[in-house]
Amino acid sequence: MSDRNLQSFPDKAALSRGACQRLVTLAKECIDQNGVFQISLSGGSTPQQLYQLLAETDLPWDRIRWFWGDDRCVPHDHADSNYRMVREALLDRIDADPATVFPVPVDTEDPAAAAAQYEETLRQAFAGQDYPQWDLALQGMGDDAHTASLFPETKAIDEQQRWFVENWVPKFDTHRFTLTANAINSARNIWFLISGDNKRDALQSVWNGPQQPAKYPSQLVRPDHPGLLWWVTEDALP
Repeated sequence: MSDRNLQSFPDKAALSRGACQRLVTLAKECIDQNGVFQISLSGGSTPQQLYQLLAETDLPWDRIRWFWGDDRCVPHDHADSNYRMVREALLDRIDADPATVFPVPVDTEDPAAAAAQYEETLRQAFAGQDYPQWDLALQGMGDDAHTASLFPETKAIDEQQRWFVENWVPKFDTHRFTLTANAINSARNIWFLISGDNKRDALQSVWNGPQQPAKYPSQLVRPDHPGLLWWVTEDALP
């Protein structure tokens, strides 16, 4: 991946500031051009700081549509919920109109039905598109090289038709909800936000190892355009 588009930063705070500035610029450009900015959000500690900074900016919030790239199979008020994290870090602070917010309709008893319902929400929002053309899809990466909730050796890695699925993750003995690889790669801009020395080995494998996406799912994110950008702290660089 010698041609990767990399932005490196001394720490997570600097990364978050840089990503926030770029996101604000991108959002304004998309709104000026198309009247709307549609974003797929990531969970985790790295984007949380970005969301907190974003809440302090001045954007036309009614023109932004908030979706989730993945979530845990827990109620929305649960401490592990990606929706709750984003709501507390950002959405509550900007008094987001509920009509602009599209959380995964978590159903712990029937995850498949919840995933199908959210896929239908996405297909209505991006009607007429083969896959959802996000203005921006934010991605994280775990120390096992997973992204969204595409975990190593799980069924969703091989999905080619669906946009959004429930994914059984044996290591956690639970379902996760996730966009599929095709539904991530369709974004006009894809940003990986990666921080911490615990990510270094995984990033080394994703960037420089053999192409084994079943083992390193972040390798699935390979759009056919130059919109893939890596935001990485120096301690996470291989």
